[in-house]
Amino acid sequence: MRLVLTNLTIKDVKPHLRELVDQLFKKVPAGVGSTGFVKLSKDGFRKVVEDGAEWCVDNGYGWKEDLEVTELNGRADWVDSSKVSSKAIERGYNQIGTLGSGNHYLEIQHVKAENIHDHALAKKWGIFPDQIVIMFHCGSRGFGHQIATDHLQVFLNVMERKYGIKILDRELACAPFNSPEGQDYFKAMAGGVNMSFANRQVILHRIREVFSSIFKQDAEKLGMKMVFDVAHNRASLEKHKVDGQTKEVIVHRKGATGSYQAGRPEIPQKYRNDGSPVIIGGSMETGSYLLVGGPKAEETFCSTAHGSGRTMSRTKAKQLWKGEQLQKDMEKKGILVKSVSYPGLAEEAGGAYKDIDDVIEATHQAGISKKVTKLLPIANVKG
Repeated sequence: MRLVLTNLTIKDVKPHLRELVDQLFKKVPAGVGSTGFVKLSKDGFRKVVEDGAEWCVDNGYGWKEDLEVTELNGRADWVDSSKVSSKAIERGYNQIGTLGSGNHYLEIQHVKAENIHDHALAKKWGIFPDQIVIMFHCGSRGFGHQIATDHLQVFLNVMERKYGIKILDRELACAPFNSPEGQDYFKAMAGGVNMSFANRQVILHRIREVFSSIFKQDAEKLGMKMVFDVAHNRASLEKHKVDGQTKEVIVHRKGATGSYQAGRPEIPQKYRNDGSPVIIGGSMETGSYLLVGGPKAEETFCSTAHGSGRTMSRTKAKQLWKGEQLQKDMEKKGILVKSVSYPGLAEEAGGAYKDIDDVIEATHQAGISKKVTKLLPIANVKG
């Protein structure tokens, strides 16, 4: 997830909204099998896998300050690309700067005054009433999936024979963390994290290009600074209290995202006294949220929901909605949406997801992550 500011208001953007959506759809390829404009050799891609968003900034696809507000400074430094298979490299080397499919999206959002919950923190972080911001959600594409598939197979081959581990479901395949197989996966996974940082960094570069072109101003003058970038669906080595003692543990966040209370070392220096920014996607019809790590985050190992969550399968959603009609209905509500696939659009209908306000209220009341502002969609690009 990545959230980007602008100094534009709804009044500034409304006349250009359709052009923005069309250009973003053109500049940020979406859908299954889409390929990016960054042309790399397979060896060159391994350099990206090692360096993450740092590679992008060094090669002109971003600003140095972007790294300062990216989790891990944009690079999981325990990576070892030699642990990544040639098949994974083959799947990923031409996908940098692409959105992908499923629930991945690029959204232009509006900050209404009445939706700002923490005025002091919002102002400190650069959020103001009537502002336009951009949020997008995507990961390491087929590259990360292949890494997981490769190592899952390795685990299946060794876990019972070598480590005496029995499981009920092959998807739970595993190996001890400090085993050769466990360490190989951990180092390869970092490559997937780095690819995802690089992917989002290049997408941000393209977004800045589009806004700059349409508004005839440099991205700097348009105030297009990042709020935060966070990777989810990964494992992290962190220190937490367990039975009253501080221990180093592996926190697996799948369907979850980091939500660190103030003072935690994982938080970039800019936000360390506040708590980590937390970006939660809702649906393309109902809105999303910017939160901050709450005072009770340690009770959930500094984790919170990473989205509103589905209420039904994708198959069921396609039975209930038709993408073409949904697109028209959303436009009547003031939300422009462009997608590579009408069935894919139907899968992501707002009604297929839980009420984002209810989900956020639960985490807020629990003190895990606290509300800063709600963000309402006005335009969306879908895979």
